[in-house]
Amino acid sequence: MNKAILGKKIGMTRIFGENDISIPVTVVACGPMTVVDKRTVDRNGYSAVVCAFEEIPERKLNKPEKGLFGKAKVKPCRYLREFRYENADSYDVGNIIDCTMFADGDMVDVSGVSKGHGFSGVIKRWNHHRLKMTHGTGPVHRSVGSTGANSNPSRRIKNLKMPGQYGHENVTIQNLKVVKVDKERNVLLIRGAVPGPKGGLVTVKETVK
Repeated sequence: MNKAILGKKIGMTRIFGENDISIPVTVVACGPMTVVDKRTVDRNGYSAVVCAFEEIPERKLNKPEKGLFGKAKVKPCRYLREFRYENADSYDVGNIIDCTMFADGDMVDVSGVSKGHGFSGVIKRWNHHRLKMTHGTGPVHRSVGSTGANSNPSRRIKNLKMPGQYGHENVTIQNLKVVKVDKERNVLLIRGAVPGPKGGLVTVKETVK
């Protein structure tokens, strides 16, 4: 992996490309990240860098975190993530990583935590149809319906779509295009939708396909 950065989803908008074609884009505020620690082959068995993102007051840190940021002489940050860059050895503690590592037209994968919907029924969770609202259907208009045969196999079928927890899970959307890199604002405009709510933490990295 050569390119990866943390960012925050700002929201969606659109821009106009060639021939005034409307392009839906998600605005992601990417970086800057600061390198606070390194993983080396001699000490850890692999090469990587530990990056910090989004500054916060020092009073919000615990003692181990204060020690880490104090040793690196870096301002306290909310998020710490490890990236195994192929050129990780070329980074030093204190280096800044920003959105300029990407360029217009790059293809990326975006990972984040999807919106949580809590305990949801089958209509919302799996797009099932409801029953008729008339002719004696009864108070089961939005129910799950049959869950299996009575005599055979006499059990609920494995992986049957039923009510349950919906959302709030790790999601990766692959092969999204970076439409524009705004170096002044540290912003990436990525074509299409990305996981998570507004203000949610996302990871943008070069695509694996």
